[in-house]
Amino acid sequence: MSLPGQKTTTSSIDWDDFKSLIFKLERDKNYKYCLLIATGVFTGLRISDLLQLRWCQFDDTNYLNVVEKKTKKPRKIKINPDLLDLIERIQVKMEITDTSQYIFLNRYGTKPIDRSWVNVNLKKIFKKYKIEVEGNVSTHMFRKTLGNRILKLNNYSNESIVLLNSIFQHSSIQLTKVYLGIKEREIMGVYDSLHL
Repeated sequence: MSLPGQKTTTSSIDWDDFKSLIFKLERDKNYKYCLLIATGVFTGLRISDLLQLRWCQFDDTNYLNVVEKKTKKPRKIKINPDLLDLIERIQVKMEITDTSQYIFLNRYGTKPIDRSWVNVNLKKIFKKYKIEVEGNVSTHMFRKTLGNRILKLNNYSNESIVLLNSIFQHSSIQLTKVYLGIKEREIMGVYDSLHL
């Protein structure tokens, strides 16, 4: 959490770094953060919604249905097959039998882990695995990684910005552009376009 009036920036994770991190976390049996990061990136959910997910929401379905805590709007998300495979594989490795429990349980097994605790641990994870990012390491990286991946795969088209606006449920296209750092890139590009 930032202080009132303090501006913080969080960027996205490079896609290859993201894939490598997920592999390493699973290999090192850090299943909770492996799933948290992968689910966050593949769904684009805010951390408040991620932490409320239960195993049963991924049982026998290709879609995840949530009501977003911040917007109070329902959202239907197509579950990426790679994410579904990862969830099923880790569920077996963790020997989860009660699928009604939260996926991201605290150490006492009573409720989901805390958002601030997640951010503290993300910083440790990124340091341990030597992943460099611009700006702060926080849960906002998940959504921004999804956004930047979609933009890149679609050649930064206006259509992809409109889609991301809908996915993120932002109030305007401008907000989505600012969120993903597009507005700043566009402004800086103006200076590069000037020639003698």
